[in-house]
Amino acid sequence: MAGDLTNERSKKTVGRLKSRPQFLAVRQGEKRKGSLFLIEVLDRKLSDAEPRVGFTVTKKHGNAVERNRMRRRLKEAVRLNAVFAMQPGHDYVVVARRDVLTAPFEKLASELAQRIESRPRHKRPETDRSRKV
Repeated sequence: MAGDLTNERSKKTVGRLKSRPQFLAVRQGEKRKGSLFLIEVLDRKLSDAEPRVGFTVTKKHGNAVERNRMRRRLKEAVRLNAVFAMQPGHDYVVVARRDVLTAPFEKLASELAQRIESRPRHKRPETDRSRKV
């Protein structure tokens, strides 16, 4: 009964990336840069699979307490706001920057949802990069 009152939105689940090969596979996808974090996105070409997300915080951003606090803030922002913007069959890796610790939570959550919803920019074809000397 208590669970019925907690959230009025329909429950949407998101899977977790847990192993190193899964994280390395996502690195081959597109990158969406932001001031608070970098999001790497990989389309697995499985339209019926749930989206999966993983979090990375490197040691250069502080001690274990600070890194865990950054990771917890990102997880909560994904749970509350960004999960509804994630596309089925996609993998997302959120690489935190130091500013995640001090940013207001509303800004963190809105930027996260905005980066997840943003579409990739068109890239120049690799064959069209001839230099004229």
